[in-house]
Amino acid sequence: METSTVTANGVEFTYLAEGEGPLALCLHGFPDTAHTWRHLLPELAGRGYRAVAPFMRGYAPTAIPADGAYEGGALIADACALHEALGGDGDAVLIGHDWGAFPVYGATASAPERWRKAVAMAVPPAGSMSEVFLDYEQLKRSFYIFLFQTWAAEAAASRDGFVEGLWRDWSPGYDATEDVALVRRSLGDPANLAAAIGYYRVMLGSVPPTGRYAAEQAATGGRVPILYLHGVRDGALGIGLTERAAAFLPPGSRVEHVAEAGHFLHLERPREVNDLVLDWLSRGYCGRIR
Repeated sequence: METSTVTANGVEFTYLAEGEGPLALCLHGFPDTAHTWRHLLPELAGRGYRAVAPFMRGYAPTAIPADGAYEGGALIADACALHEALGGDGDAVLIGHDWGAFPVYGATASAPERWRKAVAMAVPPAGSMSEVFLDYEQLKRSFYIFLFQTWAAEAAASRDGFVEGLWRDWSPGYDATEDVALVRRSLGDPANLAAAIGYYRVMLGSVPPTGRYAAEQAATGGRVPILYLHGVRDGALGIGLTERAAAFLPPGSRVEHVAEAGHFLHLERPREVNDLVLDWLSRGYCGRIR
């Protein structure tokens, strides 16, 4: 698997890549890295895609953004800029998990001409989660989001066992030893850890958005079909939060639940998830894909 760099939206991104053909851009979440796509990238390449998984802004070895922007609009702008920098065209597809799902919804709405289809995992569209903070059980699951608004966030997140605990709670029974080691390598520097936490601080407003990405942030009304996947045993966002997801997806979209899988469903059940993704991307397409 190739490792390379590209500058997009003013940030130098390091990415993993495999294959040749239309771009398949795969975006990771927290606490995770581009290596999360190690099962999917080779299969996308085998189907004729140029499969690319960047380390998200602030996650080493990708640079910390000079503009200090971590709002959702910045992630959307990154996805579109990466599409251009990597030579994407209208046959490109966009795949995202956790924080990587946010730009799936936004980039397909703000620049639909760039993407043929998309896949989002583990975080349903925002409109379907309007009651997320009214659910006591969900509030307990989301304790870390509130912790990340405080001065103690970096110290707590850097302690031994914190990241391990999130993976254990979110994907019960999955051995995350390899993944946690990769996260520790990516976020080991305090500046990178602060960047990753910065996503959450902007989300709840304890740090204001930069205002540079207001147009991307406001984009709605997507028309690119999206496959939404959620693990039935997800310990980060309960399966109940997906009940209204279909109503907030573009026409032609689909929602699938993956049994015996938690939050990191693509790592826990790679064969099942890969098959769902590849089948979705191939349906109704008569282009160059094998």
